[in-house]
Amino acid sequence: MKNQVQLITYVDRLGGQRDGADLARLTALLSEPGAPLAGVFGGVHLLPFFHAIDGADAGFDPIDHTRVDPRLGSWAEVKALTERLDVMADVIVNHMSSESPQFLDYSEKGEASAHAGLFLTLDAVFPNGATERDLLTVYRPRPGLPLTYATLQCGERRILWTTFTAAQIDIAVRHPQGRAYLSGILRTFAANGIRMVRLDAVGYAIKKAGESCFMMPETFDFIGEFAQEARALGIEVLVEIHAYHQRQIEIAARVDWVYDFALPPLVLHAFAFRTAAALKRWIAIRPANALTVLDTHDGIGIIDIGADATDRAAYPGLVPPEELDALVERIHEASGGESRKATGAAASNLDLYQVNCSFFDAMGRDETAYLLARAIQFFLPGVPQVYYVGLLAGHNDMALLARTQVGRDINRHFYDADEIARECERPVVRRLIELIRLRNRHPAFGGDFSLQPGGDTELHLRWQNGSAWAALRVDFASRDHALEYSGEAGEAQRFAFS
Repeated sequence: MKNQVQLITYVDRLGGQRDGADLARLTALLSEPGAPLAGVFGGVHLLPFFHAIDGADAGFDPIDHTRVDPRLGSWAEVKALTERLDVMADVIVNHMSSESPQFLDYSEKGEASAHAGLFLTLDAVFPNGATERDLLTVYRPRPGLPLTYATLQCGERRILWTTFTAAQIDIAVRHPQGRAYLSGILRTFAANGIRMVRLDAVGYAIKKAGESCFMMPETFDFIGEFAQEARALGIEVLVEIHAYHQRQIEIAARVDWVYDFALPPLVLHAFAFRTAAALKRWIAIRPANALTVLDTHDGIGIIDIGADATDRAAYPGLVPPEELDALVERIHEASGGESRKATGAAASNLDLYQVNCSFFDAMGRDETAYLLARAIQFFLPGVPQVYYVGLLAGHNDMALLARTQVGRDINRHFYDADEIARECERPVVRRLIELIRLRNRHPAFGGDFSLQPGGDTELHLRWQNGSAWAALRVDFASRDHALEYSGEAGEAQRFAFS
């Protein structure tokens, strides 16, 4: 994977029209001379583009994980894009749609179905029955139990594992049918040029009676086996886990890549509380094999910097609990109350530990602070990813939220081509693109990183590669800042944030 900034986007929400040409259109936008985003990114993470993209969870509940939604294009267009950029795709490990051919066949035929072993039932995990304590021990990212009572079309009754929604049926990943299903996805990806996958919801994939059913030792074993299979096909693996920060460090030691999900709330905390202390503590211990993000298609994680829910006293968070609560309120205030309408019980299909808001609005639309936040992201070791709404310094889409009542849709705006061209002319977007190009091209970022000494309000980051260097300084109390770097002749140059 290139050490360059990547884009995260839905195919149909960045200039798409769902007319069968969206993948070709996205390729042109990112690579054709004269296009607004030509040559800006070294790679792109395509959020689910499988059939169908408009299910119960915006494509994360695939009916057919090996088929491109024809409204976007075909595998030929995906392969054409991989010839120009690194392409990452999602393997939705934990579940598939209740509308999938496999589940419909199971519903029709019950245990006589050729796919009967593919879907996880309660008794497969608890053959002797589950007690109340057993069920309460299961870690839950959302309200309610991870189970759905179902009467199949054939008349058989089952209690199905449904970690996220009743429309997303959990896969028995240890069953031969489950393994064959996931292997088929990997082979399809490899054949079409995809060289990196994100394992979505993999933390919940393994279930064990009496345990949390989240990131257990058995889950690590499964991830290791899956990653080994992917690497044999030339595919790197990114594990997507929201968890206590020490657990994220443990995960990083055993996989190719992890997300730095602690970074977004810590950057917001630094600006809100005018201190770099918590952020610097994290920088000192964070894994380097990380994809750095400030925003994604999901919300802004809170659990990632909080205390471990299993023992808050023994395993404190990166920030005190009272500051964590205050940070959530600061985000709501900065967004004019919009994020409050999209978070928690205010909207459906939400994780308990995330605040739904565009990152630009979470920062109160402060353009200089926003660009400084991006500079911090780009200076940390790892590969940066920029979400398409964040790239365009997008606002909360309250109309889409009102229409769908899905909280995360507040940060999933549909941009048409004219809107993209117009947004790319905004000064904050132009400067962000300049910052991305600097991060991609400057040789210093191929060298050695250091966190420089400074007071609690100061953050000093530096890269050195021979005579090439780049340095970022931010004082969160005074808002004094500078990004300087070596020119071709060794002279110091400065990036203009405003």
